[in-house]
Amino acid sequence: MNTKISCLLVAGLISTLLATAPSSYGQSKLGQFDGQTDVGRVKRPGSASYNPARQEYTIEGSGTNIWFDRDEFHFVWKRMKGDFILQTNGHLLGKGVDPHRKLGWMVRSTLDSNSAHINAVVHGDGLTSLQFRRTKGATTEEKKSALTGADVVQLARKGNTYTMSVARNGQPFVTEEVTDLDLGADVYVGLFVCSHNPDVSEKAVFHNVRLIVPARDNFVPYREYIGSNLELMDVATGQRKVIYQAPESLQAPNWLPNNKALIYNSNGKLYRFDLAKKIPTVINTDFATSNNNDHVLSFDGKMIGISHHSKEDGGKSIVYTVPVGGGTPKRVTPVGHSYLHGWSPDGKSLIYTGERNGEFDIYRIGVTGGAETRLTTAKGLDDGSEYSPDGKYIYFNSTRSGTMQIWRMKADGSDQEQITNDEYNNWFPHISPDGKWMTILSFGKDVKPDDHPFYKQVYLRLLPVAGANPSATPKVIAYVYGGQGTINTPSWSPDSKQISFISNSDSLEKAFVGAK
Repeated sequence: MNTKISCLLVAGLISTLLATAPSSYGQSKLGQFDGQTDVGRVKRPGSASYNPARQEYTIEGSGTNIWFDRDEFHFVWKRMKGDFILQTNGHLLGKGVDPHRKLGWMVRSTLDSNSAHINAVVHGDGLTSLQFRRTKGATTEEKKSALTGADVVQLARKGNTYTMSVARNGQPFVTEEVTDLDLGADVYVGLFVCSHNPDVSEKAVFHNVRLIVPARDNFVPYREYIGSNLELMDVATGQRKVIYQAPESLQAPNWLPNNKALIYNSNGKLYRFDLAKKIPTVINTDFATSNNNDHVLSFDGKMIGISHHSKEDGGKSIVYTVPVGGGTPKRVTPVGHSYLHGWSPDGKSLIYTGERNGEFDIYRIGVTGGAETRLTTAKGLDDGSEYSPDGKYIYFNSTRSGTMQIWRMKADGSDQEQITNDEYNNWFPHISPDGKWMTILSFGKDVKPDDHPFYKQVYLRLLPVAGANPSATPKVIAYVYGGQGTINTPSWSPDSKQISFISNSDSLEKAFVGAK
């Protein structure tokens, strides 16, 4: 072969390899991710940083585009396998240079610039879309979302189906889906930034970043569980922070009025979680070691009411009270099932859901026991009762209108009125200590109205208490993989600025693939 031609062929091969290979492989761990790299031949190297105090990522990237048959961008990644759900809030910084600068989630077969991939992307001009390359070197395809300007981005994989769910913060998700995309079992997943201009770099900030491994299809509810994240959220900003993780099921955090600790249940026991030390310790509840997530603090924080499945009552849930520091529980309800949900501000009464003759209604009883008073009589499930801080009202959720919606009645059970009326099944109204706001847990149409299962994609929503009416649209304040146990109990901070709740994920180690 002619030497000149051979040199040209070698040069061309080298050029092709350089164009398709990532320019750098960063192997140092960055928050939840295992590395970062510039994909493709970017002119300006990218970078990323992690702020552990805010649990926030800042990514800077350049690159010509993520389009046609090859890509250039900066990528913060983790190797994963199996099904997963990727969530984040994100926004680009500054005005930017090119309207098609972009950020989002990406799943790639390899780090080569022409790799098969899929990405959920938001552009600088607001265009929001699901973009994908089916095979190595193929032309990129696109499904545009009806929503523009999303700042909440989720990308989920189930088998070869990829679903993008996007929202403007405060609104429900809008989805697009690709059902037949095979990227391989082991993939790179992560966050990316592309400037759409090779001569400039753009920055984006990501918070509420979650890499979620959902429960497998054949798990057995109430017998099998996946891991838990104990989270705090600033209600005004939506900024969330995971303060504790456990491989077992944690449920229903209460916030002590002294602002020093939370109380949650796990494996039938109650735990006090020290907010300063970030350490849980078991609370001695003597014989009551089969407690469920229906536990409530007195308004003064000195006592806690629990719902224990009593062997003497055939395993039925019975309400007891016990000092918040632990002790021997005192029985309150005469029969079960009785599921506690509220303690009156004056400290004299408890309200709970009682199952009597196959009907579930709201009942009231004195804190020392005695005769119980039935407050609701409508057919269907009445549940989740809670007093307003002034003691004038009881809020609860009921299926009496066909779906699970939020209702309110006066403390004596009179004047029952509906508060929400929408397409969701709404549970567990919790009123802020200042009496101004209500949080609720909202399940989608895929859940039966009278059920609140584990391990579903749910919304935490917020609405004002003053003037609350069925025509009001609650605001989404958190997009959560959770459900049962997420926020069953009153969980506002004493200053009415934060809430605590549980989100769920199976072990990332089960889905982790070592970097190659």
